[in-house]
Amino acid sequence: MEASAAILGRPFEEVHLRASDGVQLHGWFFPAERKASRAQLALLLLHGNAGNISHRLGFCGAWLELGLNVFLFDYRGYGRSEGRPSEPGTYLDAQAAYQWLREKGFAPENIIALGKSLGGGIASELALREPVGGLILQSTFTSIPAIGSELFPWLPVNWLSTIKYDTLSRLPRIKVPSLIVHSRKDALVRFAHAERNFAAANEPKMFLEIAGDHTSVLESGREDYLRGLEQYLGKFF
Repeated sequence: MEASAAILGRPFEEVHLRASDGVQLHGWFFPAERKASRAQLALLLLHGNAGNISHRLGFCGAWLELGLNVFLFDYRGYGRSEGRPSEPGTYLDAQAAYQWLREKGFAPENIIALGKSLGGGIASELALREPVGGLILQSTFTSIPAIGSELFPWLPVNWLSTIKYDTLSRLPRIKVPSLIVHSRKDALVRFAHAERNFAAANEPKMFLEIAGDHTSVLESGREDYLRGLEQYLGKFF
């Protein structure tokens, strides 16, 4: 079931944008409160594989408490966005969302890409293609082949290798403040993925250990989660 952005009780903008190959995408932009301490910052959400942006409103509400702007959109084939999902397509979609924020007036150094789960693979590619101010990888695997061999050990790895989302290989080339966020209780994406991602990331970097499983972060430790994000923002922005 899709929820309305209006349930947050916050002003928002309905966004329609096009990727460079012509695919129309849909998103929501939530502005920071006018006198918010971080009104110059924009958090760009690159969401995970399941569901659509209407299923991320709980997180959106939490992030808005940090005093910044939040932009979330659906990749092609998700939610109300057109087209069919593909790895190259999601990269174009992320660039289109980034460009929308630039046209909105946000400086590159004030755009923070937050990739959750699958979205971490998209956020890390965006950080190579476009200048961003920061990168947050939340519950993100190192690559699809790596996690595929764990979830489906009976399948030949080369069956899984046509889709990469290879965050691990990109991190040594990314030169912005990075935050790796993960729970030891995440049964879908094991904690070791976060450890490897953190080891591969350049300084400056931070690690935030959170509670809960892959999808219950806010229910299990909302205050600690927001405190960790607050620390990251306070240190680098």
